[in-house]
Amino acid sequence: MEYAKTYTVRWADLDPNIHMRHSAYTDYAAHTRVQFLAEQGFTMARFAQLGIGPILFREDTRFLKEVGLGETIRVTAELSGLNEDGSRWNIVHAIYKEDGRLAATVTVEGAWLDLRARKLTVPPPEISTVMSSISRHASYQDIVRAPREA
Repeated sequence: MEYAKTYTVRWADLDPNIHMRHSAYTDYAAHTRVQFLAEQGFTMARFAQLGIGPILFREDTRFLKEVGLGETIRVTAELSGLNEDGSRWNIVHAIYKEDGRLAATVTVEGAWLDLRARKLTVPPPEISTVMSSISRHASYQDIVRAPREA
């Protein structure tokens, strides 16, 4: 099942060239990820109770088409990688213009952070189940950890 959200580009999303500013693309992608998790019962309040939260290691945006004020965009979220214990994940967001043309892609690599210990952690099984329920991107590959050096 594809997960997608639709937004209307706001004045605050524009840059001096009167098109959507570069950071607005990543803002919409992040909001889409947070909305997906919240709709599955993992709100920010729930994460606070669990003492964990999602973090990013890398974020890569590819810009393909201009997006302007008042345009409707559709932002998808697809899993492009997950490791065996669910502690590491990759997501590809596609941002489409209202005519269906691809405007940008935002690719993120993330993990779960124990908010008390400030260290990476394995999430509870229900979070791993939710993450693995996201539709798979065409580029999906299992994430395999390299063995630790002695």
